[in-house]
Amino acid sequence: MEARILVVDDELSMREFLSILLECEGYHAVVAASAAEALTELDRGDFDLVISDVQMPGLNGIDLLSRVKAQSPETAVLMMTAFSAAEQAVEAMRLGAYDYIGKPFKNDEIKLLVRNALEKSSLKRENRMLRQVVEQRDSFCGIVGNSPQMKEIFSLIQKVAPSPTSVLIQGESGTGKELVARAIHSNSPRAAKPFVAVNCGAIPETLIESELFGHEKGAFTGAVADRAGLFEQADGGTLFLDEIGELPSAMQTKLLRVLQEKEFRRVGGTQVQKCDARILTASNRDLQGQVRDGAFREDLYYRINVVQICIPPLRERVEDIPALIECCCRKYAQPGRLPAVAPDAMKILLNYTYPGNIRELENIVERSLIMNPDCIESANLPSLSGQAPMGLQAGSIHIPSEGIRLENMLEELEKGYLFKALEMTGGAKKKAADLLGMSFRSFRYRLAKFGVDDGEE
Repeated sequence: MEARILVVDDELSMREFLSILLECEGYHAVVAASAAEALTELDRGDFDLVISDVQMPGLNGIDLLSRVKAQSPETAVLMMTAFSAAEQAVEAMRLGAYDYIGKPFKNDEIKLLVRNALEKSSLKRENRMLRQVVEQRDSFCGIVGNSPQMKEIFSLIQKVAPSPTSVLIQGESGTGKELVARAIHSNSPRAAKPFVAVNCGAIPETLIESELFGHEKGAFTGAVADRAGLFEQADGGTLFLDEIGELPSAMQTKLLRVLQEKEFRRVGGTQVQKCDARILTASNRDLQGQVRDGAFREDLYYRINVVQICIPPLRERVEDIPALIECCCRKYAQPGRLPAVAPDAMKILLNYTYPGNIRELENIVERSLIMNPDCIESANLPSLSGQAPMGLQAGSIHIPSEGIRLENMLEELEKGYLFKALEMTGGAKKKAADLLGMSFRSFRYRLAKFGVDDGEE
């Protein structure tokens, strides 16, 4: 495809000369007698190169250069003038001009400059297109991954998003279940409506019904006004029930009724409310196992599990780790800085097993960049190479001849992980529970065994 070049000069003879010269070289030339006329042409279509005089009535060439670079940064701009002015040349180059040529100039000189400028413009466009391809390849709606497992998930999201089908998202804590739910919502006809997310394990049992369905004034002590629940807030949109396996049995029954009847009542109310929210659910537990154990209603399980999306843990998609590290670096880097990753640090990060999955990787990168904003170094990855929470292989286990007290050993191991998780999250119990893949209630209960206050954070 022939390059499009815009020639801007208030002198007719110069416009005609450059137009003929460029056409003879195989380019498509468009001429403009002023900067204002040039801006009109730029609005009509893209140009690979703009050749503009500096001295023109009205807007001068420097003003035009600024407008061109703001509107189309990849378009190369070549400035020309009959006046040898060093200050103008410096200003033009500072504002992004490819080069600066004085009149009169030789034909071979302008031809060479045009050819080089077009090559640079073409390279910029190719780089932009390549970045777009890489971004599309390695991410989807903020979910980063180029592994076969993640590509399959991206495909499944696109298939289920347009329908009102219930989707159950399974995966360990920290794998990005809410991101998948948001991607389904964003690609659905409900995208312009609310996306409401709630962690069922983080709400006290006494408040779950009110939180989901709302309440009327005076329904219970402290209900001083009517309050809409999450189902009403998500009306027309999507309600995401995270860690649905944490719902108490009584609430499972009420939720099933809402899903079947598409209606509910506020706590303390008599008026029936219609429910028009798509329900997406997630769990880091084995819900099928809970059904077998009688801890989760079988009919509710089949109601929410029309389509299931299983997100693999990070240790099973190691090829995604470099892209995730880069994404985290961009998120936590100081403005204008993209940190490097030392080769030995990358080796450690690739070999670590990430019990907390992507959430843990993000914490590791953030902490490392606090220590050194320019580079992730092995010195700032505390003991990762020595930790192997998922790596206890039978061949590496040693039992002394006198035997061991397994219960005591497991208790100490549990205590160590609980306190390590609290250390990593700065004492935030909810985040520590997420890091260990357990509910907030279960985390507090286990802490209480070791004499730690189990009150709210």
